[in-house]
Order: sequence, then structure tokens, then C-alpha cells
Amino acid sequence: MIAVLGGLGAALAWATTMICGTRAARLIGAPSVLAWVMLTGLVVTLPWALIQGVPEVDGRVTLWLTLAGAGNCAGLLLVYTGVRIGKVGVVAPIASTEGAIAALIAVAAGEQLASGTGAALALVAVGIVLAGAGRDSPSSASRTSDLEAALFGGAAALSFGASLYATGRVGTELPVSWAILPPRVVGVVAIALPLVIAARLQLTRRALPFVLVAGVAEVAGFACFVLGARHGIAISAVLASQFGAIAAVAAVVLFRERLTRLQVVGIAAIAASVAVLSALQA
Repeated sequence: MIAVLGGLGAALAWATTMICGTRAARLIGAPSVLAWVMLTGLVVTLPWALIQGVPEVDGRVTLWLTLAGAGNCAGLLLVYTGVRIGKVGVVAPIASTEGAIAALIAVAAGEQLASGTGAALALVAVGIVLAGAGRDSPSSASRTSDLEAALFGGAAALSFGASLYATGRVGTELPVSWAILPPRVVGVVAIALPLVIAARLQLTRRALPFVLVAGVAEVAGFACFVLGARHGIAISAVLASQFGAIAAVAAVVLFRERLTRLQVVGIAAIAASVAVLSALQA
């Protein structure tokens, strides 16, 4: 049950990150948003990590930490770029297939699933794809932007999936704070510092609260995921992918986006599969 709760907690937190990050990206651009999200996350995570003490790591753990950090940063940059040109309702559900990708990696690596769980995971994946498949405008320009946004979402899903699995692996061996620290470090070094040096790091008064909330929620989501992954990477990863459906619904209210019937069917399928997974893991 902890795997279920951890995954759902991560979903709520990451949906918050998606909505706040989207708003900020449309104000100051994707690179600056990612930089501030990672800077905020580092401020939150680093003291926590130092309090828990510096763990001993070998080459294998270092490799997982590097993959976790690079995958998460690349995924966020792709997502924020996608939502600048397209809709949250298209990008978020597609990007959230990260959970299915991480689950497939976990199964391939030998993780055993309870009877019936595989079918529920498959239903989640199908629902996620349907949720991102809708097109609500016949215009050529809209179709083009939707396609570009969907491609960014798909690329983000691959990056996030690898990062989720790597985070789940190190989360079983390291303190929670050290499992979620790498993306913040990579983001600050690879994104924030170059922007500062080039005098291209932007921030406005309107964007400030959004990047702060997004940064804190991103850390909270990873903390929930790591705790859940200790009891089952596959389950936590797929349930964490609910952030796409949650963000798509929130975008209807906050950004006045429209969901097609196909997207509604997909979100309903996701909700049903969550209920099944919760029952199986209870």
C-alpha cells in the first residue's frame, strides 16, 4: 500500500509542478523556469541531505545518480518547451507515460508483480495515450503545434522514465534526500549557471511564485516517489504518472483548455486502473 500512496502523492505534487511550470514558462521561457525550479529545489534539498550525512557510494550508484539527474533535467526542459507551444492537455498525459516506461524497465530487470497488476498497468498506459491523443481544433496551425508539443512530450517521457527507474534504484540504497539531490545539482550546473554567465536568466514578479511552488513541489514529488519505490518501483512509477491526467483536468479550469471525448475516455480509464491497482496492493 505504501507503493500506491507514494505514487499518488508524487502524482499530485508533479501535477502542481506541471501547472505552475507551464504558467511560468509562458512568462519567462522554458530554460529560465527550469533553472529557477532546480535552484529552489537545491535550496530545499541540500540542507536536508547534509543533515542526513554524506553516504558512501560506489561506481554503480554514481552511474544511477547521474542517470537520474540528467534524465529529470532533460525531461523537464522538454516539457516546459512543449507547453509553451502546445497545450498542457496534450503534453502532460504523453509525458506521464514515464511511469509505464519505468515500470517496463523494472519488470525487465526482474521485479515481480502481483497477479492482475500487469493488466492494470497496461490499462493505465492505454488511458495515458488516449488522454494525449485528442485534437480540438481543425486548423492547420493548431494541428502543427499539437504535433510538436506531443513530440516534446514523448521525448520527455523517455527521459523521465529512465530517471524514475534510476531514482527508484538509488532510493533503496541511499537516504531519500540524496536520491533526489542529483537532478537539482545537474540542473544548477548545466542550466542555471550557464544562463547566469550569459546574463540570460530571467525572472519577473509574476513568475516568481510559480517557480518557487514548482521547485518545492518537484522535490516533494520525488520524496513521495522514492518512499513508494522502496516497496515497488513499477507500482509507484505508474501511479506517479497520474500527474498527466490531473494536470490535464486542472488546465481545463485554469487555462480554459478543452478536452476532447477521446481525452475524457483516457482520463476515465486511468482513474479506473488506479482503483484496481489500489485494491490489488491493499
